[in-house]
Amino acid sequence: MSSFVSGIGVVHGERVSVHQDTTEVPRRRGDRQRHAIVQAVRELLEEKPFAELSVSTISDRAGVARSGFYFYFDSKYAVLAQILGEVAHELEELTHDFAPRGEDETPAEFAKRMVGSAALVYAHNDPVMSACNMARNTDAEIREILDGFTDAVIDQIVPIVEAEIRGHTADPITEDVRGLIRTLAATTASTLSGESAFVGPDREVNRAVQVLEKLWLHALWGGQVGD
Repeated sequence: MSSFVSGIGVVHGERVSVHQDTTEVPRRRGDRQRHAIVQAVRELLEEKPFAELSVSTISDRAGVARSGFYFYFDSKYAVLAQILGEVAHELEELTHDFAPRGEDETPAEFAKRMVGSAALVYAHNDPVMSACNMARNTDAEIREILDGFTDAVIDQIVPIVEAEIRGHTADPITEDVRGLIRTLAATTASTLSGESAFVGPDREVNRAVQVLEKLWLHALWGGQVGD
């Protein structure tokens, strides 16, 4: 994905800001401090909300000095941005770089590829994604980072659907394709983050994923497809 989330990552070992863009998350051998900082944030989010994390707490967990932290990142948000960059890379790989639907891939299989890939990525990166989505309504910087993540996904999927519309192989429920994809993406993010309003009190995510697949399928292909 190109230029995707405002502030993702560290480029060639340089210190990053949440206002910078990058096209990938490089992994330099021996850059142990940077990796330790990222891993510390991942671990700490299993214990407490992002709002309760401080640079000192992160540095202590990572085993690096505060100066070491600031050599790589200008804030805890820059660390979060890098993590979301890694999430984006995983999603790209699982969806085969958001490849269009092939001739041998049915709309149902396409929906399963997209939703199923997202479900695997969210599960692998829980509780980071859950913590981010929980904080988006109270933390403007997290909201901005997540909106950048969502916009990048939308930018990848909209052209795929528009191409199918031109080829008369898709029949979305609205002419506002971008608005429809945005709604589907937001619903998917909330569901895969485990919000009880979407998955129920028993957190039956697998059932919710099946519903999401049907939702994407029928919203984008409408009456042209069956189950």
